[in-house]
Amino acid sequence: MSRIGNTPITIEEGVVVKINGQNVDVNGTMGNLSFVLPSGIIAKVEGNQLVLSRDKETKEIMSLHGTYRAILANAVKGVKEGFTKKLEIVGVGFRARMDGLKLSLSLGWNHPVEFDIPEGLKTDVPDESTIVITGFDKQKVGEFAAKIRKVRPPEPYKGKGIRYEGEYVRQKSPKAVVSAK
Repeated sequence: MSRIGNTPITIEEGVVVKINGQNVDVNGTMGNLSFVLPSGIIAKVEGNQLVLSRDKETKEIMSLHGTYRAILANAVKGVKEGFTKKLEIVGVGFRARMDGLKLSLSLGWNHPVEFDIPEGLKTDVPDESTIVITGFDKQKVGEFAAKIRKVRPPEPYKGKGIRYEGEYVRQKSPKAVVSAK
């Protein structure tokens, strides 16, 4: 029995949820998202709550029940409030800037690394060492932040690289010199 899947999702004011068969559309002030539920999972709007249930008790449907409930809960929250990820750039000479609709990163190589901003996301660079990504789709925000971080993840000896805000990077001590006797 899925405890997460059985929990109803509260639909906040300003959010409209439309269900057409297996299609679920979530509209809000920040944008709109649509999902196709797998067969076996049923969505219903009861008052100001969205309730997911399942009509089969197979292992696959039971595992997808909680997953789709979490996806729809994130969609309802995202179209109302949005999601934000902050990245910090640590390193001498490492910096970020916006070039029109592109994010340009100088990370110690002889060329800048440029990213096109995906549709539906907004990227802001308040200072050279901070990148703020906002959007209404939690998956897109997290995926774009991970893509940027993957270019230069923090290394364990000096801590240089791109990290999430508040991420702790465990520092290693440099290798000891072995003396020959």
